[in-house]
Amino acid sequence: MKATLLTAAVGLCAAPYLAVANTVGSAEDLHAIAAQASPQRIQQDIETLVSFGTRHTLSDTTSDTRGIGAARRWIKAEFERISADCGGCIEVFFQSEVIEGEPRIPEPTEVVSVIAIQRGSTDPGRYVLMSGDIDSRVSDVMDATSDAPGANDNASGVAGTLEAARILSQYRFNGSIVYAALAGEEQGLFGGKILARHAQQQGWRLKAVLNNDMIGNIEGINGVINNTTARLFAEGTRMTESADDARLRRFTGGEVDSPSRNLARYIDQLADRYIDNLDTRVIYRLDRFRRGGHHRPFNDLGYPGIRIMETNENYHRQHQDIRTEDGIAYGDTLDGVDFDYAAKLTALNAVALASMAWAPNPPTDVTIEGAVSPDTTLRWQALDASQNPQLKGYKIYWRNTDAPQWEFSRWVGNVTHATLKNVVIDNYFFGVASVSHNGLESPVVFPGPAGAFGE
Repeated sequence: MKATLLTAAVGLCAAPYLAVANTVGSAEDLHAIAAQASPQRIQQDIETLVSFGTRHTLSDTTSDTRGIGAARRWIKAEFERISADCGGCIEVFFQSEVIEGEPRIPEPTEVVSVIAIQRGSTDPGRYVLMSGDIDSRVSDVMDATSDAPGANDNASGVAGTLEAARILSQYRFNGSIVYAALAGEEQGLFGGKILARHAQQQGWRLKAVLNNDMIGNIEGINGVINNTTARLFAEGTRMTESADDARLRRFTGGEVDSPSRNLARYIDQLADRYIDNLDTRVIYRLDRFRRGGHHRPFNDLGYPGIRIMETNENYHRQHQDIRTEDGIAYGDTLDGVDFDYAAKLTALNAVALASMAWAPNPPTDVTIEGAVSPDTTLRWQALDASQNPQLKGYKIYWRNTDAPQWEFSRWVGNVTHATLKNVVIDNYFFGVASVSHNGLESPVVFPGPAGAFGE
């Protein structure tokens, strides 16, 4: 693999924002955002992506009508159109690297993703990210010429990312939002690897990666048809944990309180509050059993990241040549996508991105004490006031150690420590969230390195 990162940014926000909201987001704004996700626009985008025939990473790059090149140019043009509609509020660029010598990319191939960044107004160095995968495939992962419509896997995720940009570009946020159409997923997660390295090299304070990979199917291979549930896959212990951190975690807990897990809990709560008829399930696993997705390269570098996807997969519609055998239709075609459902999961993403970008930064340097004591005390660093003018204060959370979601909370104000009297440290897990003046919260941060979201 050649480690040459080629990025070319255009449209660097020279024009003013044409926004309908300021940087003081509220619950009412989140309800309005959830209501705007359009099944019709998502359907149009998926149909356009399918019309390119195949989006295989090794497919044609010069045609205007077929192949990965045409697809990525169209996606970039769509992001640029969205940016033009908001007065240039989004920076849009291709991000590429030449990959070679890999099992699924044997010859030098430029892997090109489309990245769009909506800069925050008070804390532009803090990022949340939504992604979908451009590329598609059939049964033979090296077949770059056969029709591979990839309607659900993963035109649905790209269409959702475009739609989220259309919605959120109407607003201004404190933190920055990244919309990414990533390439090379089926050939080895290369688009994610390139962008994750870029985030690390540029010093992004990346607080959340929402990888949307298949958000349109409601008919499972198991016969279940359900449009009211979704899965949030979230790994436990950080890949980057040091030996010292692992020893500390052994004695203090944190195996189920990584930032990825608490990000998933956060989105699960948002689904309950803002998305009608959607119950999200937090899955305590990096991804499907022994499978992977584009959040993994970010997790590999220690960033909080989860996979958002449908609950009921249909393997006849994944990675299959288009055909009919024994009365079973195979292939990832348009008739396997429920556009209303894709809009519902898009709305969840948009709400999550907006909530985190409007909320203050998650608390930093959270510590806990209370061994051999009836009381539990948590401490944290005060947030930078210039970056977080929306900060009102902090809330402490705790739950029973076998509870999947936070159960109890207490508002403690704009302080840097608080004590829970007669709440014994041994019996619960604890965390701290920051809260805006309008009541929007950051994810809960578990004390110590196991739960830290970074600076």
